[in-house]
Amino acid sequence: MINKEKKNKTRIFIVDDDPDYLLATKTILEKNSYECYSAYSAKEFLGKVKDVKPDLILLDVMMESDIAGLVVVNKLRNPDRDSEFYEVSRVPILIVTSMQEVMKVNISEIAGTKLLPVDGFLEKPVKYEELLAKVRSLTKTVSLEELLAKAQKPSEDAMKLHPFYRGKLSVIPKCCIRNFDDFAIWYTPGVAAPCKDIYANPEKVYEHTNKSNFVAIVSDGTRVLGLGNIGPEASLPVMEGKAILFKYLGGIDAFPICIDAHEPEDIITFCKWLTPTFGGINLEDIAKPKCFHILDTLRKEMRIPVWHDDQQGTAAVTLAGLINALKIVGKSKEEVKIAMIGAGASNIAISRIMIVAGFPPENIIMVDTKGILHEGRRELNTPETKEKWNMCIISNKEGRKGGIAEAMKGADVCISLSTPGPDVIKKEWVASMNKDAIVFVCANPVPEIWPWEAKEAGARIVATGRSDFPNQVNNSLGFPGIFRGTLDVMASTITDEMCIAAAYELAKCAEDKGLSEDYIIPRMNEFEVFPREAVAVGMKAIEQGIAKIIMTREELYKKSSSIIRKARAEVDSLQNQGFIELPEPENE
Repeated sequence: MINKEKKNKTRIFIVDDDPDYLLATKTILEKNSYECYSAYSAKEFLGKVKDVKPDLILLDVMMESDIAGLVVVNKLRNPDRDSEFYEVSRVPILIVTSMQEVMKVNISEIAGTKLLPVDGFLEKPVKYEELLAKVRSLTKTVSLEELLAKAQKPSEDAMKLHPFYRGKLSVIPKCCIRNFDDFAIWYTPGVAAPCKDIYANPEKVYEHTNKSNFVAIVSDGTRVLGLGNIGPEASLPVMEGKAILFKYLGGIDAFPICIDAHEPEDIITFCKWLTPTFGGINLEDIAKPKCFHILDTLRKEMRIPVWHDDQQGTAAVTLAGLINALKIVGKSKEEVKIAMIGAGASNIAISRIMIVAGFPPENIIMVDTKGILHEGRRELNTPETKEKWNMCIISNKEGRKGGIAEAMKGADVCISLSTPGPDVIKKEWVASMNKDAIVFVCANPVPEIWPWEAKEAGARIVATGRSDFPNQVNNSLGFPGIFRGTLDVMASTITDEMCIAAAYELAKCAEDKGLSEDYIIPRMNEFEVFPREAVAVGMKAIEQGIAKIIMTREELYKKSSSIIRKARAEVDSLQNQGFIELPEPENE
């Protein structure tokens, strides 16, 4: 929540049926220049809160009965747009309770609805300094300058730490080396035995080598992040970063291969040449329209799974966020109108996956650099732009024309993966959307509109591609778990249905923790996301008959979680022992 400059003091509303505690808390806060309001019951509070419009609510979760405080949280966290409590639904709630047993139970389960995360807990009685520090942290005014500085911080850190490490990836053995005699096993003469075994039985390559866990990240550097055609050398830092995400999040040994080849047929041939070594290929940052042809051809002709993360990965994660966002606003996939800003590989793939998942294509309006796609755009009826032309035919039942402004008017959802912002999308365009608007602005490194501006314009839920804002729609939530599940069952390809299964499991992971407007999709630090996603993908591959290994759900979870835990433990061990040097902490 962004607090603007106020003429008056910051307002705190304290709700507690203990008069002594309430008075003591008011005294502490008023001495520190806060303006305090109070109520001794849920009914009294609910009658006052919409008029007070506080900046923070200090709530005893139990109050006068076992569920009174939970009723308050329910009403404030899940209001309809027309509710009398809608204007205060985003106010931080700091729960203060002396009932320690309550602290062990998910409040959303008691309340009968998914509410968490709320803004924190404090036990009662609480130390003066701790209470004050927590209140200050939740009511701190954040200036535009501070927000912009925060947005620039990752880039500043990257320029310091990339030269510090001179690359993010290395190759280390996974076999034991007890002494120099072991090289006779791992190399000549012993290695001849497994070589002969593979020659006689080609599938044994998965048993004797790392092929079953080895993924090639192939890029020509023609469409990098939001940077465009920067070439293979400049794209290498991105591919190295991708490789360490594969390892840490999915336990997968991935290797970046940036190639100085740009013709589609050359890239196709190169990927086929890699088949003997790798168990899968991740195409990355390849420009459209050739990326469509390359992926389609390789999926048909390769014996190992091939996937384009900018297409399938982005689609899966976006769908997961959208599933939960629609739950929060109470709208159905069959009815919502969706404006899609950008007609590149990502949005084309997102639209395809959404349609397979049950979103009617006629309710989608897609915009490219020349305007809305419609049947009058005859210049798109070419082999090179066949994906756009297909959208011209199947989408936009209203036959809208114009640009971004016209596409967004009256839309329920905006999904934008276009030009880095800000100011690509205007506040007034967001304001023209339907109530309870959902806005995904996922351009990197800067979203098409700053999230706080979209909120001020009336958007109820805003997602970006950045980790420093809520609701990060990040491919890193998708490809490690999806590839983990694919490799674990040795699936021959990655189907759209496998991606949709991953999306629904991602959405369920967040729902299990408790949805909110600032939490529609899991975060990367939630371990269980990746093995759960791997299981969903693996089970779907088994169901579709494209898996070589058949396992139960329990066996798949045990296998994937064990591999991922081991990968993280390896990194932790290298850091703890100093083999991965930690940078010096910054001076505050």
